Amino acid sequence: MTEKKIIAVMGATGAQGGGLARAILNDKESPFTVRAVTRDVNSDKARELAAMGAEVVFADLEDQKSLENAFAGAYGAFCVTFFWAHFSPDKEKAGARAMAAALKTAGVKHAIWSTLEDTRKFIPLTDNRMPTLMGEYKVPHFDAKEESNEFFVAAGVPTTFLYTAFYWENLIYFGAGPQKGPDGKLYLTMPMGDKKLPGISSEDIGKCAYGIFKQGSELIGKKVYIAGEHVSGTQMAASLTKATGKEVFYNAVDADVYRTFGFQGADEMGNMFQFKRDFNDYYVGIRDLDNARKLNPELQSFDQWLEKNAAKIPVA
Repeated sequence: MTEKKIIAVMGATGAQGGGLARAILNDKESPFTVRAVTRDVNSDKARELAAMGAEVVFADLEDQKSLENAFAGAYGAFCVTFFWAHFSPDKEKAGARAMAAALKTAGVKHAIWSTLEDTRKFIPLTDNRMPTLMGEYKVPHFDAKEESNEFFVAAGVPTTFLYTAFYWENLIYFGAGPQKGPDGKLYLTMPMGDKKLPGISSEDIGKCAYGIFKQGSELIGKKVYIAGEHVSGTQMAASLTKATGKEVFYNAVDADVYRTFGFQGADEMGNMFQFKRDFNDYYVGIRDLDNARKLNPELQSFDQWLEKNAAKIPVA
C-alpha cells in the first residue's frame, strides 16, 4: 500500500481549513492524510478531527519553530490567515511571511495560499471615491492578502493562489444576516445596488482546495478564482424568505451609509462591498463557476446551502 502524502492544514479548526481537512478525511480513497495545525490542540474541533483520523499538531504564526515543525515532512500545505481576529494587515503579512519561510525550510512540494485581490490596483489611494483606511489601504483584509502573495513567490515555494469569495456563513456568525428595521421588518443590508455578489460555502472552499491538491503540480504558480454562485441582494432576500419562512427585504444602502454603521470593521466592510459593486464585471467574471465545479463537483448554490443552514441564521 502506497504511503499517503501529508497535507498540513493551517486553521484546521476554522472555516476554510476545516473544510479542507474534512474533505480529505471523508475520502477513504484519498492519496493524502491530514496534519491539522492549530493553536489549541485540545479544543473540541481539534479533538473531532483527531477522531476522524487527523494528526493534530500545535503551531502559532508568531512562533517560527512551531511552523517549521508543523510543515516538516509534509508534501503539501494549506495556508490561511484570519484578519478578523486582530484587524491588523501588518499581522496578516507577518503571518504569511512566516509561513512562506517555514514552507521553504520544510521543502513542501505544493502550497495553497488563500488570498484576495489587492483593491489598490483598481482604486488608487489617491482616488477619493473610497476612503483610504489605516493610511495605506482601501480594503485592508483584501490588500494585505494579495500583497502577501509575493512572500511565497520570493521564497520559491511552489504555490497555488486561491482567490475566495464572500462566505455565506457570514450570515450566521458575522452578523451579516437579516436584521429587524425600525418598522419591524427584516432587512438584508448591503451596499451592492443591483449587482451580483459572488458567494460560497466555506466547506466548498475546502473542497476546491482539495481539488487543487488532487491535480498535482498542474496549478502551481497559477491564480484560481472560485465562487459557489453569483447572487444579487434581491435574490438573496428572496431565497432567505423561502428558506426561513420569514419575509426578508433587500436594503441596498449606499456604501457611505454602510461605513457609518458603527460596528468594528464597518468602514472596511463598506469599502469591500463598494469594490465588489463598482468592479462587478471583473469580480464576478473572473470567478467562473464552471472552473470551481471542476475542482469541486459538489459545489453548492446559495439555495442548496440554505437548505442545510437556514435554521442556524439568527433571524429575530
